[in-house]
Amino acid sequence: MSEAILGKLPRGWEIAPLGTIAGEPVDQFGPTGRDTFVYVDIGSVDNETKRITEPKRLKVIAAPSRARQNLRRGDVLVSMTRPNLNAVAIVGDAFDGALGSTGFRVLRASAMEPSWLFHAVQTREFVSSMCTLVQGALYPAVRPKDIDAWLCPVPPLEEQRRITDALDELLSDLDAGVVALERVRTKLKLFRASVLKAAVEGALTAEWRAQHPDTEPAAVLLQRILVERRSRWEESQLEKFKAACKVLPKDWKAKYDERMSANTTSLSTLPNGWCWASLDQLAVDGAIGLDRGMQYQRMVPPGSPYIKMNNVTMDGRVLFDDLVYVEPTSEEGQRYSLCDGDLLFNTRNSKELVGKVGIVLQPPANAVYNNNLMRLRFDGAALPAFVCYQMCAGEFRGRMEKVKKATTSVAAVYAKDLFPLALALAPLAEQAAIVEAVEDQISVVDHLEADIDAKLKSAQALRQSILRDAFAGKLVPQDPTDEPASVLLTRIAAEREERAQLAASVRSAGRKAKPAKATKTTTPRKRAATKKQAKGTR
Repeated sequence: MSEAILGKLPRGWEIAPLGTIAGEPVDQFGPTGRDTFVYVDIGSVDNETKRITEPKRLKVIAAPSRARQNLRRGDVLVSMTRPNLNAVAIVGDAFDGALGSTGFRVLRASAMEPSWLFHAVQTREFVSSMCTLVQGALYPAVRPKDIDAWLCPVPPLEEQRRITDALDELLSDLDAGVVALERVRTKLKLFRASVLKAAVEGALTAEWRAQHPDTEPAAVLLQRILVERRSRWEESQLEKFKAACKVLPKDWKAKYDERMSANTTSLSTLPNGWCWASLDQLAVDGAIGLDRGMQYQRMVPPGSPYIKMNNVTMDGRVLFDDLVYVEPTSEEGQRYSLCDGDLLFNTRNSKELVGKVGIVLQPPANAVYNNNLMRLRFDGAALPAFVCYQMCAGEFRGRMEKVKKATTSVAAVYAKDLFPLALALAPLAEQAAIVEAVEDQISVVDHLEADIDAKLKSAQALRQSILRDAFAGKLVPQDPTDEPASVLLTRIAAEREERAQLAASVRSAGRKAKPAKATKTTTPRKRAATKKQAKGTR
């Protein structure tokens, strides 16, 4: 807790480490005496609502080694891993007796109001303090003792209850507003998806086609582009052999890499003038990016901006926020450069996020891209934005879903499986009309989403302001008749000492109760043999 708050606490309040006020022991043993059990891990906690929403019902035989903390009603769960420090929850009646992951620090207190602790670990002061204590490169996390050492304001018990009642009322109203905003954002996502669906199916430009009946069909466009592409390759080969003063081999034209055509089995019927084409036929480049490990990445310049998979969104954008920087060689800088109109396809990620694709617009100078991304470029058969809309739309993602290769935690889409996938190709003029129509409608969605994001940020700031007032003693008036927090802390310390003495006496009694080791007995025959052996050694 910040010194500004600690130095201005109301009369009757005290300061104490979390481990002192909420460090009651938690039984640490796995599931026993049952066939199945409820398991609460970090993935079970909703970071936004701070509730246990997705507990797991597991068979004992499949119990993970981390399922060892026996939870009780009123326990406060605090995630210790760096990406999930906001994953906190309070255990309700429904999860009394469940097993919690050892990835949680379980705060348990008999003499404190659990809701007070629950709100304490949601404050910006707590989360910021823990972020400075994270250790470990592979699995960054804080330690239980780091959480236990955090200094928490302790009001009188009755005031704790008055404050948490006020917090519950204020924050529930705020949460209701947040839920309403999230509901609108969900509807906007559905609208965005419907716009993309209408665009790639031709519904968005049905009137345009009726007004332009003489537009060159997409099949003619595609064939011309493929012929021109082969012709350019042949010219470059002739120049290459001529410059090297070499004779062309007889079968040199057979070495041209013919692009795979799309498999159109079970695909929908396209509008007049459209045709199916494979991504392989449309793209002229599919290069995996530059591999630079974390140890070579900087948070600030100098260096080249290093575009990573977190910069690619699920709705077709490439953002240039939260950049890191690397030092590519001159050759690498050219090889992995980015231009307006490039698409970046996320080849490796979680099962849910792999396959994201975004269009590059106005990239930072000298930017390069990560090896979890593939750069796609096009040479005239298709507009990059039109391809991007399709690769974000549900129909294409459904086809891509079938070629994903997944392990327990990582999924991948390999080039050999991606490039044969079919894309609907519209006439070039119609593609331009589609891009314009989509941009008009999506710009409205973007504006509304930005407004919602701003309101959600304001709600989060207001939440922290309310919590700050609560933990500074400004949310409700003090009652001078309340028992001071110093008396509460004395009682907590006495209870802890009593438990420690009881535990020590139990251990002592256990040691005294152990049976004495049995004295070894020998038979007459063994004694005689021993005497005989002794005589032989004299």
